[in-house]
Amino acid sequence: MSRIAEKWLVRLGELGRVYEVGGQLRDELLGIAGEIKDRDYLVTGIPLDDLIRELKKFGRVDLVGKSFGVLKFTPPYPPGAAPVTYDIALPRTEHSTGVGHKDFAVEFDHTCPVEDDLLRRDFTINALARDVAAGTIVDPTGGQADLSARLIRQVSDQSFIEDPLRMLRAVQFVARFEFTLENQTRTAIVEQADLIKTVSAERVAEELNKLLLKAKRPSLGFRLMQEVGLLKLILPELENCVGVDQPGGYHAYDVFEHSLHIVDEVSGPLRLKWAALLHDVNKPQSKRVDGEKATFYGHDKWGAKTVRKVLRRLRCSNELIQQTAALVDRHMFTTEVSDKGMRRLIRKMGEELIFGLLDLRRADVVAQGMGGKTLDVDELEQRIRDELERKPPFGLGDLAIGGEALMREFKIGPGPLVGSILNYLMEQVLDDPELNTREKLLELAHEFRNNETS
Repeated sequence: MSRIAEKWLVRLGELGRVYEVGGQLRDELLGIAGEIKDRDYLVTGIPLDDLIRELKKFGRVDLVGKSFGVLKFTPPYPPGAAPVTYDIALPRTEHSTGVGHKDFAVEFDHTCPVEDDLLRRDFTINALARDVAAGTIVDPTGGQADLSARLIRQVSDQSFIEDPLRMLRAVQFVARFEFTLENQTRTAIVEQADLIKTVSAERVAEELNKLLLKAKRPSLGFRLMQEVGLLKLILPELENCVGVDQPGGYHAYDVFEHSLHIVDEVSGPLRLKWAALLHDVNKPQSKRVDGEKATFYGHDKWGAKTVRKVLRRLRCSNELIQQTAALVDRHMFTTEVSDKGMRRLIRKMGEELIFGLLDLRRADVVAQGMGGKTLDVDELEQRIRDELERKPPFGLGDLAIGGEALMREFKIGPGPLVGSILNYLMEQVLDDPELNTREKLLELAHEFRNNETS
C-alpha cells in the first residue's frame, strides 16, 4: 500500500475505527490472495459527511453510493500506473426488495458496531472484518472456523428469504472454493428453493457466469444444484438430461454427467463454457434406441435453438447467445473434410470461434470417458492455421469486388440482387480462392446474372 494511502487510513483511524472486509480478506485468510486491488473498508464512528470531507483531502471521492452509505475513494497514483479505487462504507443493514429482488432497502449508521454490519452478510466466511489498526479479526459468526472446516454456512435462517439469490451464491462458493455445504444450510435451500423463481434473470445469469468462470470444476456446482432442487427451476433443460443413458460403447456417462465432465474439461471464454454445458441438451428428445445402441440425430441443430431460448431467458447479451449457439450448432463437425469443406467451416464459424470449436471437440472426446484420442482434431487445427496464413477470402469483405462495383457494372441500385450476387461469388471463391480477382469475379457475376434472367 502506498504512503499516501497509508495517510488516509491513519487519518480515518484517528477519527474512528477502520476495518477491512469483503472477499479480499476472505481470500487472504484462505491463502489464495492474488494482487491486492479490491480492498473494501468499513468505517465506524465517523458521520458520512465528515467521512467524505476527510477523504477528499487525500484523493477523489465518488458519491454514487452515498444513499447506501458507500463511497468509492481513489487516492493519487503515479503517472502511468493504474488507479486503485476502494469501497468505503458505513455499517448498514439491508434486505432485497421489489420485483426480482433487484432493489435493496438500506439503512446505515456510523454509530453501529461492526458486528451488526457483519450479521447482515450472506455466509459466515464473508462475515469477517480485520481491524486495520490492531490487525485483529472480528468474527461474530464463526467464519474462521468454517474457513478451516471448508464449510459454507448461512449467517441467519432468514438469509435466503432476505435474498433468494444467496442460494445460488452458496452453490457458486461450494464449487469455487471446493467447500462443503453445511447441513442446515443445505436443508434450508431444499426447503426454500422455489424462492429462486422470484429473482431476476439477470442476477441469476451473473451468478451462473461466475460459477462457470471462477470454479475450477463447475460440475460441483451444477451437481449440487440438481441435488437441492435448484437446477430444475433455473435450467430445466439440463435437468432433463439426468439419467439419460447413451448405449453403444461411445460414452461412459449419461448425458447429464457427460455434460458436467465436459464443462470441467474445457477452458476458455464464457461462450465456450456455456456451449460445453448445453451442447447435448436435446439428446433426451432426439434419442432413438436400436437394439443395444442409441442414436441422437439432429441434437446439435435442436440444441442450438434451445441454447438461444435458455440464454434469452437469462437475459444474456445477443453476442453471447449467437456465439454459443453457433458452437453448439457445429459441434458435430467432421474432421475428415476437404479443403473446400474446411474453408466453409472457417467461414461459418469465423476466426474468432473456429479454434473454440476445436477445443470443444477435444473436451467432448475426453468427457466421453472412453479414452478417446484427438489427433484428428490436432491435424485439422494445423490445416486451418496453415490456411489462415495464406489469407484466403472468408467473408464478403475479402472479395476483390464489392457491392458498389457490382451496382455500377449492372447499373442497378441497392437491393437483394446485389446480396445474391455477392453470396454466389463468395461460394465460388471458397471452392477456389484463385478466382478472387476483379476480372474473374465480374465474369462470374455476369454468368450468375444471365442464369437468373434466362
